[in-house]
Amino acid sequence: MHGLVNRAIQCFVRDTYGGATWERLAKQAEAPVAGFEALFIYDDEVTDRMIDAAEEVLGRSRETILEDLGTYLVSHPNVGSLRRLLRFGGDTFVEFLQSVDDLPWRAALAVPDLDLPYFDVVSEDDGVVRVLCRSERPGFGHVLVGVIRTLADDYGALAILEHEGREGVDEWISVRVLSAEFSEGRPFQLAAES
Repeated sequence: MHGLVNRAIQCFVRDTYGGATWERLAKQAEAPVAGFEALFIYDDEVTDRMIDAAEEVLGRSRETILEDLGTYLVSHPNVGSLRRLLRFGGDTFVEFLQSVDDLPWRAALAVPDLDLPYFDVVSEDDGVVRVLCRSERPGFGHVLVGVIRTLADDYGALAILEHEGREGVDEWISVRVLSAEFSEGRPFQLAAES
């Protein structure tokens, strides 16, 4: 697993639940308490052990933890660069949704060896947008639900999201946009503040 993924889990736990919780989780998962180097590659088992330990230490389901991780990745001030990368996908939430299938390509520009799942976006006649997340590793669809739900708020859109489950390597997410301009979105600048 790419070190960025493990570091994201580490930072999520540390920033959300505190350093002591991260230390407890890391020890239980036999992960480095000092943390992960973002550009190293780690054994997938380390990531699996961390998620398993998070379920026990945090007392939350795997799906909830992964969705909360997705929320963290685009809402916490410590990871603002990812929010900027995602917001580059469009001026409106609907435009962003239509660009989700470009995420692996955009991420590869920044981190060429980061292996993201395959995404496909399908618009249906009833106004529902369905997003396919295809990955050998289960759970990424839940992370994507957290990302999309947070970006709906970020854009000021009102949307209902549902993780439809996993079948084989495919996870489907349905997104029904009730109002694209429900509220004023968060201010956005492409350039990072200095």
